Amino acid sequence: MTAYTTPLPVVLAGARGHGRWHLANIRRLAEQGLVRLAGICELTPLTAEELGDGLGTPEQSSDLGALLDTTGAAVAVICTPIPTHTDLALTAAARGVHLLLEKPPAPSYAEFERMADGVAAAGVACQIGFQSLGSHALPAIRRLLAEGVIGEVTGVGGAGAWARDEAYFRRAPWAGRRRLDGVDVIDGALTNPLAHAVATALALDGSVRAEDVAGIETELLHANAIESDDTSCVRITTAAGGRITVAATLCAEHPGEPYVVVHGTSGRITLYYKQDRVLVQRAGHGPEEYEHGRTDLLENLVQHLTDGTELLVPPATTGAFMQVVEAIRRAPDPAALPEDAWRHEPGRARRVVPGIDALVAGAADTLALYSELGAAWARPEKVSTG
Repeated sequence: MTAYTTPLPVVLAGARGHGRWHLANIRRLAEQGLVRLAGICELTPLTAEELGDGLGTPEQSSDLGALLDTTGAAVAVICTPIPTHTDLALTAAARGVHLLLEKPPAPSYAEFERMADGVAAAGVACQIGFQSLGSHALPAIRRLLAEGVIGEVTGVGGAGAWARDEAYFRRAPWAGRRRLDGVDVIDGALTNPLAHAVATALALDGSVRAEDVAGIETELLHANAIESDDTSCVRITTAAGGRITVAATLCAEHPGEPYVVVHGTSGRITLYYKQDRVLVQRAGHGPEEYEHGRTDLLENLVQHLTDGTELLVPPATTGAFMQVVEAIRRAPDPAALPEDAWRHEPGRARRVVPGIDALVAGAADTLALYSELGAAWARPEKVSTG
């Protein structure tokens, strides 16, 4: 691999929407002398106001390949619609440009394999943008588990009770879609906004590679007038015989912090992954709470290229997550919740599912699916990955 020195030239593909977060992060790292923004790939160039101060005058183009050629970029940050991820990643890889690829890395396992194989053949580094996997809480929890703090692990649960108004599903042509113009999108609650809950639960279980997954059960539903799921749960059986259940909704009554909980024979460890906050509850002890730092994934990629630091989230470690995406893709289209199972929130264009907060928490707590918790509207589907 080429020896790199900072600041590394970076091109950002997709600088609006969630891309604004990446733009701010690049600004932060530029102030530290680690990167410089060489280019922005957008269909419509950013205005000076959108670009803001501190980033100079990067070249702008709607053609990523041409932009990478003219800027001599070392790194491309790809934060574009899900169906474009693979082709854009391969466009960069073909030019020897390293990648930070936003999650989910692809809308199907076949597209994921095409991307991962192409990146590997090109010999470039690729980091998948599961920011929660940069949390220092994860190795801290693994140490606690290895020490037997909560006894033998019996399973892992994940819960995300969020709220999104109806405009959220109109933010882009692909939003809330399973397919668009015959191409997979798979923009559901568990595959996009709450994908971190799935990936983090898999990471804490130690089941991150594709071969670590033995079977997947899904229950996919929607209250909103969309194609995809906004209220769903998944149970993963691992090759080692473990169980992971993650439940999510974008129709919460009282939105809260998403979390992952590791259950043991003598206690539990809860990670509020957006806050890097850990709560340890165990027999014979009072609750203990810890806050941890986080390594930024673009910064980690820069360190990998300049001094050989190990990548935190290479594609292979998201193979199990992509098995979940594939199971959701292969499942029957999500069922519409009965009209008496949801209501409009007064004064807001938002749909709420009464009782869903308790179901989400109950699934994470018991590792049960919605149907097993008594939700009459749930529709279970089982997919074998063997």
